[in-house]
Amino acid sequence: MGQYLHNIDDKGRIIIPAKLREKLSSKVVVTKGFDGCLSLFSLDEWNKFQTSLLALPANTMDARKHVRVLVGSANEVEFDKQGRINLSNNLLQGASITKECVIVGVLNRIEIWSKEMWDKYYEDASDSLEEVAEKLSGYGN
Repeated sequence: MGQYLHNIDDKGRIIIPAKLREKLSSKVVVTKGFDGCLSLFSLDEWNKFQTSLLALPANTMDARKHVRVLVGSANEVEFDKQGRINLSNNLLQGASITKECVIVGVLNRIEIWSKEMWDKYYEDASDSLEEVAEKLSGYGN
């Protein structure tokens, strides 16, 4: 959990904060996320996520698109000694990340956002927090 401001270096590397890294192994999976971010999963969480994707009906176009984009853009990456991972140009461009980014701990994954996109998203989401909470009140109980 939490938000951390970091920079991408010229080689596409980013430091994942130690507090978020402590529950991860040396390898993780990064893929295109929702709402314009990247999603980083532990290998165990990625396997759970893939299982949920396998449950989608393969005979529907929407399911095929969803799976192809998420799995097709996924990369298994390894932490270096400084706690950095290397993000592909494809993923960085898709998330509009050029330099400053925000790393957000979100339950079973870590999200990586361009700072500009995160600031806008967070402001919009914060403005409607109570309204959304009311709409979601019946879920998870």
